[in-house]
Formats: sequence, C-alpha cells, structure tokens
Amino acid sequence: MSVSENSGTSLRIPPWLRVKLPSKPSYGATGALVRELGLHTVCQSAKCPNMFECYSRNTATFLILGNTCTRSCAFCNIGGGTVLAPDPGEPARVGRAAAALGLRHVVVTSVTRDDLPDGGSAHFAETIRAIRLSCQPCPTIEVLIPDFQGSESALQTVLAAAPHIINHNVETAPSLYARIRPQAAYRQSLELLQRVKAAGQVSKSGLMVGLGETDDEVLGVLEDLAAAGCDMVTIGQYMRPSRQHPPVVRYVHPDVFADYARKGQAMGIPFVFSAPLVRSSYHAERAFAALTDQHALPDPAAAGMALG
Repeated sequence: MSVSENSGTSLRIPPWLRVKLPSKPSYGATGALVRELGLHTVCQSAKCPNMFECYSRNTATFLILGNTCTRSCAFCNIGGGTVLAPDPGEPARVGRAAAALGLRHVVVTSVTRDDLPDGGSAHFAETIRAIRLSCQPCPTIEVLIPDFQGSESALQTVLAAAPHIINHNVETAPSLYARIRPQAAYRQSLELLQRVKAAGQVSKSGLMVGLGETDDEVLGVLEDLAAAGCDMVTIGQYMRPSRQHPPVVRYVHPDVFADYARKGQAMGIPFVFSAPLVRSSYHAERAFAALTDQHALPDPAAAGMALG
C-alpha cells in the first residue's frame, strides 16, 4: 500500500510524515554549540526532518570533511563546489562537542571526498580517537562512511580505529543508481559491507523508498544486505529537499515499512529499523541497544509509524 504520483502533480505529504516543531530550549542550545565550535551536522546540511527532535534531545550527527561534496547524488541536499583541505582541528572539536552534549552514542559521517588520496579515511580515524580522548566514559561510536572508491586500504584505516559500528548506505535499488547515485556502484557498496563484516565489526546499511523502486526491489536489496552479513539496516521514506531534487514517486504506508522489517529479519538481518521517518542515525543509540539487547527496541511511534 502506498500513495503514488499521478498526472505529474506533486503528492500531498501524508499525515504520518508530519513533524512537530521544536519546543525545548535544548534545541537552540544544540545548534548554538555546533555553531560555536565551527562544526557541520548532517541534520542541518541534509535538511533531515528529524532535526527538531534530535537537537531537542541534545544530539546531532556530525558531518566532517567540510560541507561540500565531490559527488552529485540526486537525492542529497549537500551541494558541490570548491572543496577545502581537511581541517586538522575538526576532530578535536567534534570530541569537545560530543563531551559537551553528554553523548553516550556518537554518530559521525562525512561528505564524499574523492579528491583526497585516502578519501578522508585518516580524518575519520582521527575523529574516532578524539572522541575517545574527550569523552569519559567513552561513548559507543558509529561512523557512516563513503565507499572510498573501493579502496581496501582506506577502509582498513577506519577499521583500525575500531569504531563500534561501521555504516555505509546502499541508498536505493540498483536499477535507480544511474539516475539517483550515478558516481557510485551498488556492488562496490556491498563489497565494502562484506569487508566490514569479515573484519569482525558491526556493519550497518540503509536505503530510502519512494524514488521509483518497487517493493520487490526493496526486498531484493534486503536479500543482498543479508547475504553481505549486514547486522543492521535502516529503511526510511525519501522526502524531496527542494524542487530541484527528484520528486517523490510514492509515499509508502507505515504498514508496508513494518512488513519490510519483518521480511528483512526473516532473511537473517538481526535488526531492521523501518519506518517513514527513519534515517541512518535516527535513534542510533537505541537501535544499537536493540541489536545487543532485544528488550531495548526503539519505539516505532517515534519514527512516524503511528497514524495519529
């Protein structure tokens, strides 16, 4: 069941995707801290619909290596342009921010930096080390990494820094890569996840729905992620950041998201967090707890699964 595009007109946003505006002082305080330390967050740069909620909970997903991407994925709000050299002080500032926010689970991602010989992997490793130095007790650390153009040595640099979770999103069905993710390769992403699992670390991936894929294609991606040994998968609704981005082809009903989760787990994926407002780092701490303790499952209603 889904709400589909017809006659070339824009779709109405369904009630289960309505987002509450911030009402807690902590929302402004989180934003002020990020600005004060000269950091970027994917929450703001990617126009995440959960930013109000997450900032209000004193949490954010840090975006390192600048705010300019060397790729042009059609779904993404982060733009291209002139890239700057990595800021050597950025890892320490991320550590300070994580400590100031009292984070027990820190998520770090980046723009894709194909211009750098190591794809920015050393900067990821420095950031992981800085978080460990700044935060006592040490939080769990999750990194959402690019594909590093398939470089095994770049991935090994991140693996050696030993984050608790390594996430790399496949983003969409392989049939849509030419239109949605033209500078990436689906099989290359699966190989990266296989290497993470082979190294004995927790692997995570995610995808969006509503870009033109079918339900059968979503299940096909889940089968591929299960075969790659993925421990955690997130599935959420694509929401158009602006009129310059591809339109939403369909809004998938919460019941269908729940079905994706059931079928993904039946395929052997230990934890599938699937709901309209789910994003890679949404309730990441609780999702990780759910993987290690099945009594700590995230609240589905918090991810927009409730219709009320």
